[in-house]
Amino acid sequence: MAGSVRARAMTRRRIGVAAVHDLAQCPSLDEAVAALARTSYGHEVSVGQDLASAQASVVASAVWNLRVLAGWQPQRGVTTIRLLSGLVEAVNVIAHLEGLLGAEPRPTYRLGALGTAWSRIATTTTPDQVRQVLATSGWGDPGGSSLREVALGMRTGLADRIVGAVPDAAAWAAGDAALLLAREAILKGRPLPDRARLVTGRMLGPAALGARTLSQLRESLPPLARWALDGVEEPHDLWRAEGRWWRRLADDGAALVRSSRPGEPVLVGAVALLAADAWQVRAALEVAARGGSEIGVLDEVG
Repeated sequence: MAGSVRARAMTRRRIGVAAVHDLAQCPSLDEAVAALARTSYGHEVSVGQDLASAQASVVASAVWNLRVLAGWQPQRGVTTIRLLSGLVEAVNVIAHLEGLLGAEPRPTYRLGALGTAWSRIATTTTPDQVRQVLATSGWGDPGGSSLREVALGMRTGLADRIVGAVPDAAAWAAGDAALLLAREAILKGRPLPDRARLVTGRMLGPAALGARTLSQLRESLPPLARWALDGVEEPHDLWRAEGRWWRRLADDGAALVRSSRPGEPVLVGAVALLAADAWQVRAALEVAARGGSEIGVLDEVG
């Protein structure tokens, strides 16, 4: 009961759709960041940040909220939040792996109790060591140590685990897997690496792996995932489908939070709302950085 009450209360840390649109219409990034620093995101966002830093700080603020929320949950709730926030840990791992491969280092997020393998991966010095740590964690072996194998192995593996363990989030995870397959195999024309292919086939069915067009892929998908590609005919329109994915996350999350009975659905909904708000804020900052003249794009994706 206390965990559900806290979950509902945490959703008030969002700034909401109206404020997001106001942010996007700021005539400069500096003004948008200054305005955002006066909201709940001011826990991490500070005046004067550039676009990349401000967007990273938005995520960091959302992660902080999830860590606070986890502190009010029983063990089952902590496990659920850890699983639903797994993409942030994957982002940390990819940033670390990029650095090992010679790229400019990127900041990583403080996960605290939400982390599973990150504390061990942060000390690795080779891509093979990264793979070894993942293989001995809940993430499992990504199937290789290249950047693409690790990134796609982690993302598809996470979706598969969510489908199996968090029923209220299963459609989101399956839809995300469908979008990933569409982008990689159809838009880019690159088959998934072996491990990611195996996991995706288990989630979406073997027919989806053989699709050569978006319409073929959509028709081959199970209902749990098919919604993510509804109305998308051309690969270059996938960005709209991804925006619609976030809108469904927010809509479903709101419905779950309004659920009259306390329990995991309320918690799952709160996590979804916090994540969707952070994503919309990041998009609004990018629009503001372009002078606020592309507000129509925000309407398409938010």
